[in-house]
Amino acid sequence: MSSPVLLGFVFGALLAATIIGQILRRTHPSATVSNMNERIATWWVLCGLTALALTIGDIAVMVVFAVFSGLALREFVTVTHSGVFWPCLVFVAVQYGLLWGRSFGLFVFLLPVAALVVAWRGRFVLYFGVMVCVYCFSYAPAVRNDTLLFYFLIVVELSDVMQWVWGKLLGSRPVAPRISPQKTWEGLIGGVLTASAVGTALYRATPFSPAVAAVVCVAVTLAGFAGGLAMSAVKRRYGVKDFGTILRGHGGVLDRIDSLCFAAPVFFYLTRYLP
Repeated sequence: MSSPVLLGFVFGALLAATIIGQILRRTHPSATVSNMNERIATWWVLCGLTALALTIGDIAVMVVFAVFSGLALREFVTVTHSGVFWPCLVFVAVQYGLLWGRSFGLFVFLLPVAALVVAWRGRFVLYFGVMVCVYCFSYAPAVRNDTLLFYFLIVVELSDVMQWVWGKLLGSRPVAPRISPQKTWEGLIGGVLTASAVGTALYRATPFSPAVAAVVCVAVTLAGFAGGLAMSAVKRRYGVKDFGTILRGHGGVLDRIDSLCFAAPVFFYLTRYLP
């Protein structure tokens, strides 16, 4: 299964969601429906950008992920007041430079060690932000396979979307009410199962058998949920609803990629050692 097939699947799903959203806007107007349509409109932009990057090739993919890392880190630093942002771009440049140069040994070890200097100076929050927004997120393009990368994005982001949908439809029992009351067990289970079912059905896009693909999907979606919960705790600690406002309906870049940041290393090592 190739990237164009996966793209067709995604844009077909977006088209169906758009039609449903417009019908609901006319028949059952509400704040929830309005927010859903805003999210769908933003997804068109994000998926279009992803498709363009994958069409151009590796350099475009690296640039897009590096830009998103930088934007996410900027949002994190701004919200947490943990340091000066511009010097932190060095971490972004070094990490993605090593990735582009295929220096895998340095890619794995250099940034965590080099960034310790900010922790030694008492900036533990900034160190956490660098590790999440730059180091962990960079593991997604490190897969260096466009079809696998797109498969990963589909599974994790679909899990996020379906957690929101199932949470709105059936959610009543929060997973961590003090951190994020809107993240419910019903949403978590429904989102993980839905995304894992789709990911298993698309197993031909991977080197896995259907059974292994199912295990990988469950692992990355659970890691993604943990990432969303961890970043919700950061927002709760600093008294903000979102990390930013750049993505309509979603908040900031970090609000959108938090699950990817935590799931990317899991997916990378599973694809490296499982087949």
